[in-house]
Amino acid sequence: MRIIGGKYRGKKLISPQSDNVRPTSDKAREALFNILRNRLGSNFSSYKLLDVFSGSGAFALEAMSQGFAEVTLLDIDTTDLQKNVKLFPLEKNKIKVIKADINSVVLSSDEFDVVFMDAPYNKGLTEIALQKIKPWLKNKTLCIVEVEKNESCSLPEGYCLVDERRYGLAKIILAEFTC
Repeated sequence: MRIIGGKYRGKKLISPQSDNVRPTSDKAREALFNILRNRLGSNFSSYKLLDVFSGSGAFALEAMSQGFAEVTLLDIDTTDLQKNVKLFPLEKNKIKVIKADINSVVLSSDEFDVVFMDAPYNKGLTEIALQKIKPWLKNKTLCIVEVEKNESCSLPEGYCLVDERRYGLAKIILAEFTC
């Protein structure tokens, strides 16, 4: 596992020790950042990212490397992601880690421009999380949701499907949140 682009391109990340963590592949991350560049432009310096079910933290740390102003990583178990966050001591002001369950988390008044969500497959957590994070989203927030390729995912009210793609065992749903 490594950072695929930006300031820290090629930097190796620590692979997760837990079997419960399933990092998004390098290939899928690269494709997703190409999609982000097409939708948002190549300068990410004004954007804030929320990574829900962060796991290893690879996606958020990739976003930080590629220039996002701030990344917030949210997971119930931050053991694996904390190891990777420590690899970026010069970026500690851009990285916020929240150890919490999606059902009980309370975030500050931050509003996010982009959300990445990779819930444990086939547990029904994606729809719950999309509902819970609504208060922290700006109008037109782009949501990137990874689910298992055969998993159904009903977007809650307020979300519009933009695109859907498959990468190996994963299905990526791109949605836009409108207030």
